[in-house]
Amino acid sequence: MKVIPIPDATESANIRQLFSHPFRIFFLSMVILALLFIPVWVLQVTGAINLPLALPGLFWHQHEMLFGFLSAAIAGFLLTAVCVWTQTSRTHGGRLVVLWGVWLAGRVLLAFGAGLPDWLVHTVNLAFLPLVMLDAGWRIWSARQTRQLLIMVVLGLLWLMQVGFVLRLDMTYSYGALIMAMALISIIGGRITPAFSAGWMRQQGLESTAIKVVPALDMASLASMILLMATLVLGWQNTSGVLAVAAAILITVRLAGWKGWLTRREPLLWMLHLSILWVPVALVLLAGTQLAGWPSNAWSHAAGTGAISCLILGVIARVSLGHTGRPLILPRGMVLAFVAIHLAAAIRVLTALSVIPWHPGIGSSTLLWLVAFGIFLARYTGILASPRPDGKEG
Repeated sequence: MKVIPIPDATESANIRQLFSHPFRIFFLSMVILALLFIPVWVLQVTGAINLPLALPGLFWHQHEMLFGFLSAAIAGFLLTAVCVWTQTSRTHGGRLVVLWGVWLAGRVLLAFGAGLPDWLVHTVNLAFLPLVMLDAGWRIWSARQTRQLLIMVVLGLLWLMQVGFVLRLDMTYSYGALIMAMALISIIGGRITPAFSAGWMRQQGLESTAIKVVPALDMASLASMILLMATLVLGWQNTSGVLAVAAAILITVRLAGWKGWLTRREPLLWMLHLSILWVPVALVLLAGTQLAGWPSNAWSHAAGTGAISCLILGVIARVSLGHTGRPLILPRGMVLAFVAIHLAAAIRVLTALSVIPWHPGIGSSTLLWLVAFGIFLARYTGILASPRPDGKEG
């Protein structure tokens, strides 16, 4: 496989450049959070440290991975993509600094805000997703791109899960948020994965018509996920178990139509297909939780570490190249990062199922997580903080 040189820190790399486009600052911040907060959580839960958290430990961990880590990825991707979809100018400069500042303030308040008024901590944290939706939503509405409104609906439901979670401290809402995050994967992954795969196959002189996208199947998958979220929140255990199986079948059929195995020579593509495969795996494990009493942290880590985190790493690796005007050729070491994050997810799920003992399972999955995001940080910081080599803005 071809590699490109590591982009060294140069005089042209600067903090100001990070605020020239949303993906730059949010992707870098998200990766730093991933590298800090997972070890911090392990140290916190083992009693090695005792941070003045504004939420009980487990709730802090769940919130930060869902509404800290994931929300930064959503902001970076969506606010970048929506400008392309609607042909509008990007959010940058002072507006982007303010938006990022709200996200960062949320992280600081939750990590060190014990004793602060709940209304302050919650207001700051609950403000971020609506601000992202407002920025993206007015562009979509102005361009009359009704097709994109589904994303706004799912983001709105994700935000409602955050509201329920922080106000009631009920894990039911974090589980609902995981389902909505996978629904978002269903929409965005269902657009970019087969499209990128077909484009690559045409470049390789292969028959791209082998890849099939069925809009009715896409809508059925999304509808099943929304219904599943509703039944989880309502506590309809058996119904949610059946719906999880139905959603898993629908998404597996979609994946089969995308023919992911045809892209096995291109890591930027097989990473997307393999990551989305974690969605039906998580749903089957959820069905086992609801119908057979399997550990709930098995499906939640298949969803969070597997589907969400693996797809995020694959997407940001591609977006960070394409939107900085660089060829879609992975920097050295990123294939190892892709393998590491999938192994981290697999080991964490097997640990939850007691196949692997807790201490070695947690330790090895944490180490692999750090390897994956550490490689990205080392290889992409220069890319994200440097101007485009083609001289264009952004």
